[in-house]
Amino acid sequence: MKTFDCICGNTLFFENSQCLSCGQDVGWCPACGSIRTLRHERENVYRCANTDCGAKLAKCHNYVVENVCNRCVRLNDAAPDPSALCDCCVYNDTIPDLSIAGNREKWGRLEAAKRRLFYTLDLLGLPHGTAASGFDPPLAFDFKADSIPSNEFWRAMGKEERVYTGHAGGKITINIREADPAERESIRVEFDEAHRTLIGHFRHEIGHYYWDLLVKGKREVDSIRVFGDHENPSYAEALDRHYREGAPTGWQQNFISAYATMHPWEDFAETFAAYLELTSVLYTANNVGLGPVPDVRTAGFPEMVDAKRRLSVAMNEMNRTMGLLDFYPKILMTPVVEKMRFVHELVRSNSVASGQVA
Repeated sequence: MKTFDCICGNTLFFENSQCLSCGQDVGWCPACGSIRTLRHERENVYRCANTDCGAKLAKCHNYVVENVCNRCVRLNDAAPDPSALCDCCVYNDTIPDLSIAGNREKWGRLEAAKRRLFYTLDLLGLPHGTAASGFDPPLAFDFKADSIPSNEFWRAMGKEERVYTGHAGGKITINIREADPAERESIRVEFDEAHRTLIGHFRHEIGHYYWDLLVKGKREVDSIRVFGDHENPSYAEALDRHYREGAPTGWQQNFISAYATMHPWEDFAETFAAYLELTSVLYTANNVGLGPVPDVRTAGFPEMVDAKRRLSVAMNEMNRTMGLLDFYPKILMTPVVEKMRFVHELVRSNSVASGQVA
């Protein structure tokens, strides 16, 4: 990610909806692909204050009404539609029940992470689209909570009452429990994970989506060569074995995470997530001056891995100085790097010009 500038000269960040110095409304301009000051013209009609842009904009419905978004919709000569959603919110099929206290805050955290995901996808030029746009398979999101009867807290939930974070047929479902920092940390400790983050969930699940979009029926033979046969054992068999036996001893030599050992699909998704993380970290480092760092849109893969290794050592020591978890706890062994190389080549060969990121 990069930082941006308000017209008053104050630094703006990707999540800002208001400049904390001058109080001006700010938002994501889809025309110039950046966070910009919004010059108000009339009711929900604004101009991007970027002198090289000046696009006519309206705030997303979820910005104006729900306060969980900071993106704008580009206007033509027609009057603004108060129900119009931005290019991120339009992917939502299901949002949390906002009548329940705390759910709006959780939804806001989910949307912030999703916007960062889309920024990286557009940076890399990865294709995606909704059912309404005719994209196949369409991408969509469900943000749901477990169903617990208010008068039966003692009763164990059945499978039909639980929401499982996952992906199926282009639909990414995330249990909003993950947007509660205390709950998420409890789960992280329970599963002995180095990190557990909202953006990590989005990166992993979008990996499953891109396996369906870019690998299934197209490069399955190549995927089997790198990640193993996804047909044998079956996913159900692999899932049962993993939760019965755990990851094999010495898994760090060949896998990016313990979860990646479960099945080739999970190995691909975890590796895809690691590649998005690699891209995002290097892009951010380059834009905030932690150089020398290569441009992730044009750099060779070995150059990117080398830069990430050097940066990770430095940032790990910085975090340890502050008494924090390691910035990057993973070890990029050669087999893992080769899997990431497969993802890198898959991304580069399927990149399309998006024009969404400056």
